[in-house]
Amino acid sequence: MIVNPEPHNCKICSGPSPLFGVIDFHKSCIEAQGKRLPLSGRPIYYRRCTACGFAFTDEFDDWSSEAFLAHIYNSSYIHVDPDYASARPLSNATAIADTFRASRDSIAILDFGGGNGMFASHLVAQGFSATTYDPFSGFNERPSRRFDVITCFEVMEHTPFPARTAAEMCDLLADEGIILFSTLTQPADFDQQRLHWWYAGPRNGHVSLYSLESLAILFQQLGLQLFSISELVHVAYRKLPAFAAHLVREGHS
Repeated sequence: MIVNPEPHNCKICSGPSPLFGVIDFHKSCIEAQGKRLPLSGRPIYYRRCTACGFAFTDEFDDWSSEAFLAHIYNSSYIHVDPDYASARPLSNATAIADTFRASRDSIAILDFGGGNGMFASHLVAQGFSATTYDPFSGFNERPSRRFDVITCFEVMEHTPFPARTAAEMCDLLADEGIILFSTLTQPADFDQQRLHWWYAGPRNGHVSLYSLESLAILFQQLGLQLFSISELVHVAYRKLPAFAAHLVREGHS
């Protein structure tokens, strides 16, 4: 495979994005646990924007949904992300229920990219109004309403087109609502770790690796402010609703 070494435009800010590194397609996040898949022999090149720091591969930009399901989100996916089926959605649902219990009867929640729907089902069982939307699952019918809370856990790193995904969430967000999402942002020593960083895993579908600056720019372009509670958890909003004000207060404390 011959890859054009000339800089491409950043998918977020359009800044120059030269080649940053190359890893095998089978590099996965379970390497953080000392486990490695056999090499696939398929090189995956990532670029990094010199302006906002966003790192990405365009290897999968022209893939169809069927291709992603066949080669990434297939029956072997659970081996590279064993928590996705139940452990993560259940723990996330518990955290969201605890966070918004006082507003349970007045907010509607959409789990964007919610996979098997377990997260939303767990919230419904606790008295919340919650539903799932995920184009890669059986919950692929786009909702016709808007929501007070859109959750989006471990999804943004999977999208080859972050601006498109963020815009779709914004279209589904109430004027006074929040997008509460998780994606691990680049560590302080990313320039040194480069693609040895454990989170850079094309076999997991991690095609977009964000700096904090690139995330802020992404949502700013859509008229939203971004507040990062941690390097993993972030909140985007047009106008911060009263039911979520404690998130920003606690993040500043």
